[in-house]
Amino acid sequence: MADQTPFTKGHGTENDFVLVPDLEGARPITAEQAARLADRRAGIGGDGVIRVVPTSFASEPEVLEQASAARWFMDYRNADGSIAEMCGNGTRVFAAYLRREGLETADEFAIATRAGVKVVRFERPDLIAVDLGTWRLAQPQIADAEGFDALVHLDGHEPLSALTLDLGNPHTVVALPEAVDLDALDLFHGPVVNPEPEHGTNIEFVRPMGAGHIRMRVHERGVGETRSCGTGAAAAALATRFWAGDRGDSWTVDVPGGRLQVRMLPDHHVELAGPALLVADGTTSLV
Repeated sequence: MADQTPFTKGHGTENDFVLVPDLEGARPITAEQAARLADRRAGIGGDGVIRVVPTSFASEPEVLEQASAARWFMDYRNADGSIAEMCGNGTRVFAAYLRREGLETADEFAIATRAGVKVVRFERPDLIAVDLGTWRLAQPQIADAEGFDALVHLDGHEPLSALTLDLGNPHTVVALPEAVDLDALDLFHGPVVNPEPEHGTNIEFVRPMGAGHIRMRVHERGVGETRSCGTGAAAAALATRFWAGDRGDSWTVDVPGGRLQVRMLPDHHVELAGPALLVADGTTSLV
């Protein structure tokens, strides 16, 4: 029998992940292995794979530099095996795993990601908040008078106006016209963004529900449509707030997998809060 590797399955508002502990830094995961783990028919299944490894064992210099601030590195890959900077829902699931395993015991601690150090805070057992760090408009120099800088092409619809944001990973937020039904959108096939982002983008489709309240669906790069996206929820709230004239610092974001809270912080930081659940443990072969 091939060597068996432990894993944990978890999710944040049904954005699900396979976590693989590598506490000695001796079990790097390849793109092919991550894709097999995330496969919903031939593997365990998930929107992404998270390797739990001490930051001091990171191979990337920009991550290794975070070792003095954060003991643990969230080595994240998308479901297709591609490397991603971070994942908002994934940070909460990662933090919940660290706490369960006794690797972190405080109510607040930092974790390392490819998008920099993120601080997580346990407000309640069922509610974890994470400071996602700074955000910015990705290309304000080309935004039009209504606050759009991109077009998203989706089968069966006229081009949809959108705004691109950088939250450590790329997002394109679509303001849906009233005539377009959010629930009826076909997101099986990836939308096309113009101008095309160099490293791809997550695409959020947003419907305002009232003051400080939006609904959202998302097509994630390297994955497809997911039930939730944490940084996407933050990007959607930030874009909607921008279009509304920067009104409101607290937002409720409903996604197919549940509900998230987004809060704008000083110095262009943004916070995401929501649940994280660990639902299964087991072993598997990485061969």
